[in-house]
Amino acid sequence: MSKYEEIAKVKMDKTIDSLKKDFSQIRTGRANPAMVEDIKVEYYGALTPINQLGAITIPEPRLIVINPYDKTSLKAIEKAIMTSSMGFSPNNDGIVIRIPLPELTGERRKELVKVLKQKSEEKKVAIRNIRRDVNDEIKKENSESSSDQIKSMQDVIQKITDVYIAKIGDITTEKEKEITTV
Repeated sequence: MSKYEEIAKVKMDKTIDSLKKDFSQIRTGRANPAMVEDIKVEYYGALTPINQLGAITIPEPRLIVINPYDKTSLKAIEKAIMTSSMGFSPNNDGIVIRIPLPELTGERRKELVKVLKQKSEEKKVAIRNIRRDVNDEIKKENSESSSDQIKSMQDVIQKITDVYIAKIGDITTEKEKEITTV
């Protein structure tokens, strides 16, 4: 494997990982800790992710429970969840915060699918940008080589790009099924 293939694969793998993380935060019919773990909470003057302030558990398929390590942070966590774009209504009982997930409506499912497709397209563009950057590097570093050799290296990078674009499509299709399945 050439260094160009290695560079392309490493960067494209990071893009796939980023897509999976983005998709884990999009809610399906089931609760998932990733839905809330990155919500930032104003805690002693610093914005801190919820997962650093308490344990996040899923006791039921449609319930997220946050048990703060410091009970004085309950109000701040509750406020951060309510002001987030997730649309959750947390219940604070003074000990833990419970976030019941309402049933997804057909309209909300369609909105989520649009968000999926948008994020998917963003990652496909990122993959193509990686391809472009690696191809530019091939041209720059191999200016003494024949155009056939350069074309051959670029064809290999294109095949890798096609594989990663297909992976994004597969991951998107799988997540779309999760969202649309009632």
